[in-house]
Order: sequence, then C-alpha cells, then structure tokens
Amino acid sequence: MEANVKHAVLVAVLGLAAVIPGMRISAAPNPAAGVDRLYVIDCGDGSGSDESRWTPGANVGTPVGFPGHCYLIHHAQGWFLWDTGIDDAVAQLPNHERVFHEWGPGTGPTWRKPITLAAQLEEIHIKPADIKLMAVSHSHPDHAGNVEMFPNTLMLVQKVEYEWAGSRQDTVAFNKKHPVKLLDGDYDIFGDRSLVLLSTPGHTPGHQSLLVRLPQTGPVILSGDVAHFDTSF
Repeated sequence: MEANVKHAVLVAVLGLAAVIPGMRISAAPNPAAGVDRLYVIDCGDGSGSDESRWTPGANVGTPVGFPGHCYLIHHAQGWFLWDTGIDDAVAQLPNHERVFHEWGPGTGPTWRKPITLAAQLEEIHIKPADIKLMAVSHSHPDHAGNVEMFPNTLMLVQKVEYEWAGSRQDTVAFNKKHPVKLLDGDYDIFGDRSLVLLSTPGHTPGHQSLLVRLPQTGPVILSGDVAHFDTSF
C-alpha cells in the first residue's frame, strides 16, 4: 500500500493547524533560514459513537470522527517530529483497528491505522535515527503511540505532562529511559523562532502546541487536540 505522506513547502497546513487571529509574536531574525520542508503524515483516524463525550450536553448521540496526523519538519539544524500517532501495532490487527478504553473496557473511541508511521518514513527515505528532536502534544495514545520507535531521539515535553502520563488508562506512560528535556512553558526549539513549543494546557495538564514559521505564509499553529490558547505571547 502506498504511504499517504503529503509534502508541504511554503504551504500552511490545514486540518489540525490553525492560524490564531491577533497573535503577537516577534519576527524571527530570518525564518526562511530555518524550516524548509514539512511532511503531513497519516497517523491513524478514529471514531466515536457519541460526540457529547467530548462536548458535554451538546451533540448527544451524534457520531464523531477524529483525523490523526504527525508532522515531520526539516530545519537547517536537523529533522524534527511532531507527535507520533497511534501505535503502529494497530496496523497488524484485524481490520487494522483497536477499541481504546477511555472510559472503561471497550468504551472507545475506535482507532484505525491501515498504514504505519514506519512505512511512511521509509517512503521518504528517513530512518528513525535521522530525527534529531521530537515532541508530543500530549500523552493520549493517538498522539504518543510510537515514541519508542525513536529510542535515541531527544523528546521535548512539558514537565507536568511527563509526570501525569500513565496515571490514567487513556494515557501513554513514557519510558523513563528515553532521552527527554522537560519544559516549563514555551520553548524556542532551535533558537531562531522558526519552531516554538507553546504551553497550551486544558485538554491535558501539560498539553502543548507547535508554532511553525513557514516561509512566505506566516506563523501556523499545530495543536494536538483542542487546547486553551493564551494569545498574549
């Protein structure tokens, strides 16, 4: 099966990416010298039978779908991976799907993954060892399912999320042997404002989002899931 990898150059990412109106961020010294390639990768899609699980009191009994993406970004200083998606092991299961246990055994949502992250990286000739840095938006299994595919890649994660992960059945416990840099708030990844992690707690205690400066398009925010944005930065 052909991997579903989309290559974006100088293009704002749609779907989970959004430009936040009125954001106030100082201009990068030379953002065009930073990010030059961005790949949108299919990292699984899910569904639930009752949207009100996530919107209490609204859309009761309405089915809902969840697209899942990872983003591989090339910076002048190396490759960076944002989120790792549903565990690739799901692709080996019958119908390529698994029911996750968010509110008790078998309660959902159901996640499907017909094509693996590993296969899509191979298609663009990227090995796990090629990725210099990685970060996950939060510790839910549809965003942190393949962290250990990159055992030697330094992971950037908010300290509060790192400590909270694994405390509930709907989170992924991080391997304490994995190289990690614990953050407390916003973090300029390469020091040139082209890729900045933003602390956006709300969906989980240590949820974070990613500000990407693509040449000629301006800033774009990649948010793992719905988060509470503070646009005062």
